[in-house]
Amino acid sequence: MAKKFAQIISIIFHPVFIPTLGFLLFFYSGFYFSFITWEAKRFVLMIVLFSTGILPLLAMALLSINPKFEFSFETGSQRVLPLLISSVSYYLGYILLNRINAYPVFKIFLIASVLVIVVLVVLSLKWKISSHMAGMGGLTGALLALSFRTGTNPVWAIVMVIVLSGMVATARLKLEKNKLWHLEAGYALGFVTLYLIIYFV
Repeated sequence: MAKKFAQIISIIFHPVFIPTLGFLLFFYSGFYFSFITWEAKRFVLMIVLFSTGILPLLAMALLSINPKFEFSFETGSQRVLPLLISSVSYYLGYILLNRINAYPVFKIFLIASVLVIVVLVVLSLKWKISSHMAGMGGLTGALLALSFRTGTNPVWAIVMVIVLSGMVATARLKLEKNKLWHLEAGYALGFVTLYLIIYFV
């Protein structure tokens, strides 16, 4: 039962869904852009979900039809192609948000995420750094940076993301997908990158 629950947590908080979760939290955490209309929020969410979630999954599904491609993800190097696909998809999301003149912070969030993915690609050539925890760390860093930068205190959102980060890390350990230092390194990479870029850019 515990392992089944860990699998569910791993799927729900897969890196392809974390940006959409992040934008939902941004919209309902009291930040200055929380007051845009629901229609505008929905449009941004559709762009984010399509570019960071649906598009990478669709690309992987199409590639998996070819028997030459094996996506077991058991080693770090096997994750390079999926990560590259994700980086291109995230950048497409950035371009689409730029086209609709979205708030700069939305575009910064995606372009900073692209940077995290690129670093993960490089590190994955040698180590299996956790992309799950890089996503959760990035979300935590983004919320904290926005909080300090805008003087807003979305304490419930920050606490929730920290608790969820712990649950995701525990799930990955339970499933034996990563070692502890893989999780720590991934979380630190995501947190530091998103925090510094969103706070200072």
